[in-house]
Amino acid sequence: MKRNLYIIAGIVMSIMCGCKGAVNPFDECLYTPEATTFHVWSAQADSVQVLLMEGGEVVCKDMKKGRGDVWTAVFKGDHNGANYVFRTHTDGAWNETSAGVFAKAVSLNGDMGVVMDLRTTDPEGWDADVSPAFTTPVVYELHHRDFSIDPSSGAAHPGKFLALTEPWSLSFLQDLGVTHVQILPSFDYGSIDESTLERNVYNWGYDPKNYNVPEGSYSSDPADPACRIREFKQMVMALHGAGLRVVMDVVYNHTYQTMGCALGRVNPGYFYRTGDDGELANGSGCGNETASEREMVRRFIVESVKYWHDEYHVDGFRFDLMGIHDIETMNAVRAALPADVLVYGEGWAAMAPAYPAELLAMKANMAQIPGVGAFSDDLRDVLVGSPFNSLPAFAAGAAVNVEPLKFGLAGGVEHPQVNGMVFWAAEPSQHVSYVTCHDNYCLRDRLTLSCPKATEAELLRMDKLAQTAVLTSQGMPFIFAGEELFRTKGGDENSFESPDSVNAIRWDNLRTYRNLFNYYKALIAIRKAHPAFWLGNAGAVRELVSFPEAPDGCVAYFIDGDDPVMVLFNGTAESQTFDIPEGDYNMLACDGEASPVGLGNISGPQCRVKPLSATILSRI
Repeated sequence: MKRNLYIIAGIVMSIMCGCKGAVNPFDECLYTPEATTFHVWSAQADSVQVLLMEGGEVVCKDMKKGRGDVWTAVFKGDHNGANYVFRTHTDGAWNETSAGVFAKAVSLNGDMGVVMDLRTTDPEGWDADVSPAFTTPVVYELHHRDFSIDPSSGAAHPGKFLALTEPWSLSFLQDLGVTHVQILPSFDYGSIDESTLERNVYNWGYDPKNYNVPEGSYSSDPADPACRIREFKQMVMALHGAGLRVVMDVVYNHTYQTMGCALGRVNPGYFYRTGDDGELANGSGCGNETASEREMVRRFIVESVKYWHDEYHVDGFRFDLMGIHDIETMNAVRAALPADVLVYGEGWAAMAPAYPAELLAMKANMAQIPGVGAFSDDLRDVLVGSPFNSLPAFAAGAAVNVEPLKFGLAGGVEHPQVNGMVFWAAEPSQHVSYVTCHDNYCLRDRLTLSCPKATEAELLRMDKLAQTAVLTSQGMPFIFAGEELFRTKGGDENSFESPDSVNAIRWDNLRTYRNLFNYYKALIAIRKAHPAFWLGNAGAVRELVSFPEAPDGCVAYFIDGDDPVMVLFNGTAESQTFDIPEGDYNMLACDGEASPVGLGNISGPQCRVKPLSATILSRI
């Protein structure tokens, strides 16, 4: 019965929001110098109050229920900087207070909302900030603290948003050549106490508290409500100025707490799925899962990504456990954003969600979500192995089925020369090509786990071989920050709350492993210089991509057209001879070295490839 009431409430709200002059229920705090207007949507409440705290005084005002279960209260006068909270009365009792579900500014630790003239948070030049032109994407995932906390970074603002405004960090990212910087969760999350940052507590941030406000621990002063907003914008503007787009990791699939969170306090039960037993469903593995199929949950998610794009100029969104969300919601997200804004995520859930699998944004259903991408564990597993075992894979010289490698190189789309695979990508842009991310082992540790007797030189060869496949795939390449510096987490598989000694990037590695950095840099430059590696649509992939005969344990990957290129992958411990078409070639990569201008010329009909390495050839 309660579930049916939720559906009816959502339908009513949807109709009301379509009416001319209807209130946006997520404009919870609208400031002008003359008055501040509060709105709250609550279908469950029989009473709602807003408490305004200013100058040591607390004023409690009853809110009036209007169309579509939107409650409203107005405080005349200029209340910029005042704190506020909402509380709802449901089922005969007052729920605990919260900042509301769509707070745009919050106090320390996000327990109270803050009335804010957001234009006062705009850094100088913000009105003129524009995203760099969209180019062939190469995504670089980083965590604010990992990236700049180690003293070797020399950061003036270690572990903060502002570290990504500093010349050293911007020049490094520009030199590497990536196009998009994906930041791990940067909204206000609940697992860090912002009042005790001297304790240096670490967390990845997958603990949503206030979805539409930057995290205070990454600002220089979390007690100043405007500071986190201004510094996030400064970060975005600096990255844009350096030619880099910004992708934000978003976690709408669950909340850090249930009744301890605004979503649970304002509308108890509405935002979450329950099982047949009435208990909270747990597809996230974190204690709850949100019910995106409900009208107002869907609208909340859509309004939230639009807000981050419009207010903070964010250029893309990576959805955590996207497989918990329903297909219709992800299509609505895609439709709400410009075409050049990236939308992709994990096409799976931690556990089975309480919703039919055929209606969810799982990897298998990506053809129903055009313009949305998913991570390819198919390519990851064939290159470096599954995170659920320690077995070696292709890049480590193991004898494996190479069809998943061909599948990944073709961008996950149906291809006549790829056998035994489920072709889940309708277009290659939906295939996120990667071998590691923040989750599970980093690349060096994964290779060490599967090949404990390998020398460092051998591990470096494996590393380069794996990333050559990622960066020449027809899918969208994605690399984890620090892999280009041969980072290690000391074998820590799940470092979500491990200390800086585990997670921090050691910038001395840039000197020690300069050759590895240069290889990554060259691969990215080669990709940018050769449009053949980003054909962009499935028809072109099927027409122009082929997989010629290759020695056992190897793959030959040829892309025809105006810019013919060929990549030869040797996943064996011996040198191998490949047959190649007659003609002259510029060798762009060979035996762990790479250059966008070339390493020298060779002629067909054969090419010798060293063990555990890849050769890239461009037809002259």
